[in-house]
Amino acid sequence: METKDTTTSTDIFNLPELNYAFNALEPYIDARTMEIHYGKHHKAYVTNLNKAIINTDAEQLSIEGILSSVSRFSETVRNNAGGHYNHSLFWKIMSPHAGGSPNGKLHAAIKERFGSFQEFKTAFAEAATKRFGSGWAWLIHKDDGTLEIVSTPNQDNPLMDVSEVKGFPLLGIDVWEHAYYLKYQSARPDYISSWWHVVNWNEVEKRFLTGLK
Repeated sequence: METKDTTTSTDIFNLPELNYAFNALEPYIDARTMEIHYGKHHKAYVTNLNKAIINTDAEQLSIEGILSSVSRFSETVRNNAGGHYNHSLFWKIMSPHAGGSPNGKLHAAIKERFGSFQEFKTAFAEAATKRFGSGWAWLIHKDDGTLEIVSTPNQDNPLMDVSEVKGFPLLGIDVWEHAYYLKYQSARPDYISSWWHVVNWNEVEKRFLTGLK
């Protein structure tokens, strides 16, 4: 059963529809974690973002526009805009009956940059595991056309003008404890290892090809 958006039509930003049931990613991500993560955490980012941008220039900007100039806005806008964008991407790049490896141009680009798909997975998992505290690990497409693995703290992402390394996010994993603690407790590496089984490489490939245009 799909979960419908419960925000009002007057909100500038809305909770996106989840295109699979809460239990669809099991056994890798459990239904209760999905329910809380999507219905509580992401919803709170959307609600707080809408409140934080009232009577600011951010009301006239897209989410990408806010992120690219986030240094102009409050810490509350930064945290919640990042949280909304990051989670909206996270749900899209996961899917039931997914996993495996990418194909086509993305696979070739990963192989060229990292040596092999397995070497990429190892480096990405290392970035996610070593992110101290809460944050994200990303595969990004930089403006110079290269791929890079980076990690960001809290709800920051590589689209932000405050990001140390900037680029277009192709793939991102949430390593906040709320993303995995109910099932994996403190074993973040086990969560990361399981997560590969639900990565929707078709969606990641679409993002990669979009970034090439």
